[in-house]
Amino acid sequence: MTSFDDREKAFEKKFEKDQEIQFKVNARRNKLLGLWAAGLMGKSGADAEAYAKEVVMADFEKPGDSDVMAKLVKDLAAAGKPTEEHTVRKQSERLVEEAKKQVMTETH
Repeated sequence: MTSFDDREKAFEKKFEKDQEIQFKVNARRNKLLGLWAAGLMGKSGADAEAYAKEVVMADFEKPGDSDVMAKLVKDLAAAGKPTEEHTVRKQSERLVEEAKKQVMTETH
């Protein structure tokens, strides 16, 4: 029975680690997305970093990416850089691979 218990604990640990990595990847992707949008809005340096943090925090408002997408579309429009949601989503898909690389480099 102990080998089954050990195996169950190992699966639980792996699941927990995978969830942690996915959380970090999503947060990193949102930061990169925020930096991308900040660049479109003419922000740089500390202003761009601060905006990227706002984007990361926006993800905690509701489950899923809709809160982040809505914030970016709204903010870009307010800055005179109207961007369709599908364009933001495409950029998000592009940045998720970069986010994965960065997080995996940091965790290993």
